Amino acid sequence: MTNENTTHFGFRQVPAGEKAGLVRGVFDSVAGQYDLMNDLMSFGVHRIWKRIAVELANVREGYRVLDLAGGTGDLTCLFEKRVGKHGQVVLADINAQMLITGRDRLLNLGLGGNIRYAQVNAECLPFAENSFDCVCIGFGLRNVTDKAAALSSMFRVLKPGGCAIVLEFSHPVDPVTEKVYDFYSFNVLPRIGALVAKDEDSYRYLAESIRMHPKQEELKQMMLDAGFERCEYFNLTQGIVAIHRGYKF
Repeated sequence: MTNENTTHFGFRQVPAGEKAGLVRGVFDSVAGQYDLMNDLMSFGVHRIWKRIAVELANVREGYRVLDLAGGTGDLTCLFEKRVGKHGQVVLADINAQMLITGRDRLLNLGLGGNIRYAQVNAECLPFAENSFDCVCIGFGLRNVTDKAAALSSMFRVLKPGGCAIVLEFSHPVDPVTEKVYDFYSFNVLPRIGALVAKDEDSYRYLAESIRMHPKQEELKQMMLDAGFERCEYFNLTQGIVAIHRGYKF
């Protein structure tokens, strides 16, 4: 948040109350090509990032997991295998179209017995305190208007001893990677979006939103401020992506 009344939407300043609607418009537009675009723009590496995030979550049989901003369900698929038939994964997203796309995809894969769906706002989760053994938000925190509120809400619904995972695009750790990444983000990525998803603006927003997201140490401090302990982060692909992990005790 830049002040009490405005926030950023990419590089633009907008009224804070309007950001959620603008973000919804982005994901309504790209939902149908979301999985294909993820593969193209990351050269498939997003699948490795997600597997590492799930490994770091240390989810076990019988756990209850909240997959926030779960979109088309990649992380839910991975968590579902770990919690087993006695556990549960709640695939949650603020965007109805993404949630529908994810539900249809998982049902087509024959998954469903231990998966539930919820349309929620990460800033005010409608779950009881101490409800989940793990709360994960993958590539979604940067789109939240009030990130501190979302982290506090995640902390509230997490059980004591539970783990929170934040998987997000982050900031390269060396200048060479940063220059290459900037060129790709602002010159190549929007063109791929225009060709494949017929939406250049949404993928330009993606690049801008990443640059406005807190850096690794800043996000770690935000998690500590929300009440998490033993917070740490793991840079992947030279910091293009980072996984933050914290615990509730």
